Amino acid sequence: MSLLFKGRTTEYQRKGHSFFTRWYFGLFNTIRQGVQSLGEMWRTPTASMMTILVLGLSLTLPSTLYLVVKNVQKVSSGFDNAAEISLFVKQEMSAQQVQTLVKRLALFSEVEEVRYISKTQALEEFKQVSGFANALDYLDANPLPDVVLVTPTERHRQPQAAKALLHKLQQEREVDFGKLDIEWLERLNAILNLLKESVITIAVLLLTSVLLIIGNTIRLSIMDKRSEIQVMKLVGATNGFIQAPFLWTGIWYGVVGGFVALICNLLMMWWLESAVAQVTGIYQSSFILQGLSADEFITLIGLAVILGFSGSYLSVRRYIKEIEPDKV
Repeated sequence: MSLLFKGRTTEYQRKGHSFFTRWYFGLFNTIRQGVQSLGEMWRTPTASMMTILVLGLSLTLPSTLYLVVKNVQKVSSGFDNAAEISLFVKQEMSAQQVQTLVKRLALFSEVEEVRYISKTQALEEFKQVSGFANALDYLDANPLPDVVLVTPTERHRQPQAAKALLHKLQQEREVDFGKLDIEWLERLNAILNLLKESVITIAVLLLTSVLLIIGNTIRLSIMDKRSEIQVMKLVGATNGFIQAPFLWTGIWYGVVGGFVALICNLLMMWWLESAVAQVTGIYQSSFILQGLSADEFITLIGLAVILGFSGSYLSVRRYIKEIEPDKV
């Protein structure tokens, strides 16, 4: 604060306005400074746009990788029956004993559904699928066993939990052996975990670089307005009053940069749709790429605003304090 204004009280302070009035004028002044900082960005479009594009493109890469993981998880969620356990019943067991086994397994807390396929049904299905119906008619006896298909609950569909359930079910006296073909699902989960860790690592590196870039941009803006800041301090402006427009600039960088990242994501999703449709067409299936939801978009904008505000805050807290009229 300048020595010219030390010890003085303003007309506003002497009147002792109410809390509501002070809050109203404070809010009005904050909005005015926000609009003013937006005007400053408009007057320097080249520098502002470069900073915004750096922020937007830096957010595009981790958000795109996040969408990749999200869509892969959507695909893998359709393979819940991969954790289905096949229990092959001993040949000497009667139909009544098998039904008793089915009812007993249905009471297990880890089991969601139990289906029974008799040896007769299995043979008929095998004839239809294999194309050896005529040859199979010459068999003296049905070589196929009764099969009980057990679908674990969602909590027990993960590889380790499903394996533990398989071991438990194989202990039943009617069961000859069980089968759980889940090794490929373990590999898929391992790849997904690797992708998640990669997304986090890349996001941390890129967001840190964005923080430094915005901080340096705001520092250059402060240095460019050094004389103006010195004059403002001479007439009694506080550091908080001077800092506000620069903080607003960081916020605007974040808002616009977040929308740039969203547009880039939408363009990438649109570009990849035809390629995904071609691949799914080969496998005679349908799959629609999922973009950012409303909540995820709000999170993206919020993250961009936090980065912009934090970068500008680090600069203004340090450099504006160092600019004083007596150091001219």
